[in-house]
Amino acid sequence: MGEIAKGANLPLTARAVRAELSWTDRPGTPDIDGSALLLRADGKVAGDQDFVFYNQPRHPSGAVRHLGKTGSRDTVEVDLGAVPTDVDRVVLAASADGGTFGAVPDLRLVIADVAGGEIATFPITAADETAMVSGELYRRSGQWKFRAIGQGYRNGLAGLATDYGISVEDEPAAAQPAPVTTPPPPPPAGFVPPPFPGPLPPDAQPATPPPAPSTPTLDAGRVSLVKGGRVSLVKSGAPPLTEVMMGLGWDPARRRGNIDLDASVIAFDQAGNQRAMVWFSNLGEWHGALRHSGDNLTGEGAGDDEQIFVDLDRLPSDATSLVFTITSYRGDKFTTVKNAFCRLVDNRSGQELVRYNLSDAQAST
Repeated sequence: MGEIAKGANLPLTARAVRAELSWTDRPGTPDIDGSALLLRADGKVAGDQDFVFYNQPRHPSGAVRHLGKTGSRDTVEVDLGAVPTDVDRVVLAASADGGTFGAVPDLRLVIADVAGGEIATFPITAADETAMVSGELYRRSGQWKFRAIGQGYRNGLAGLATDYGISVEDEPAAAQPAPVTTPPPPPPAGFVPPPFPGPLPPDAQPATPPPAPSTPTLDAGRVSLVKGGRVSLVKSGAPPLTEVMMGLGWDPARRRGNIDLDASVIAFDQAGNQRAMVWFSNLGEWHGALRHSGDNLTGEGAGDDEQIFVDLDRLPSDATSLVFTITSYRGDKFTTVKNAFCRLVDNRSGQELVRYNLSDAQAST
């Protein structure tokens, strides 16, 4: 396929793939080590055994193996057909010992089949990061796909591992700095995206009384919303929601330039002050309690093209409301985008709770 850009994704048809991180070794180049983490739907490992690296080169399932380093390349092999069914994605990571990834020339990730046939190459740019998530292999509608990520951490492999639930001695998770991201390319000249909302107005505060009886609930199943519509996310007799996913999807443009929609979420406190924001340039907050699946630039692929995961039980107590926003990055109005939608899903059961049709909304961006 050749080179792919940061945020791009592609389907994988091979049963097993090799993720090879390569670079040019020059005087002063740090020592690079590849690794992999097997994550569940909550974005965490089930245990330390789900961290595959040079000191633990094989997952108990045999599905993921660290093949080791040969010169200026380090390889992880993943048998996609053997990955345990409760594993949602395999994160491809690396660490730089004795320097930063910004000092590593020609850094790239090559995805290939086990026979060596190249599937995709992802050139990675970095700065002062000492740990890196180069990409991920993830399931989507029963099919495995690869996404190019290229996101780093300043506090090494310990910081990255702790963020995904690995226990690290003398490295408390609370000391984690925010991930370092490479700025996205600027939008076309003349395009001004809509501003993110500021403090919520008083009548929108979460402290308002419970919804009136006329507000629809989930008892009748999925709710299709119209502009200004409200729904109570409560179902009689069902356990309370603990994990939800907001999905955004649209069809790619076939006869003109790519359409790029972006999903984000902003957390506010009781007074309407912004506490955190997760979007394509900041994929996680609060150690994965808010997590973005990554940027989709074209709408290629079935189902959701971008997803935001929320672990409600792990949000800080002062985060009292979440505002989901959708922006048309290149200025295409929603009414000109085919089959654009957003939806809310109970991530534990997979049940779709609410859906909103963006294509039939209004001619805005």
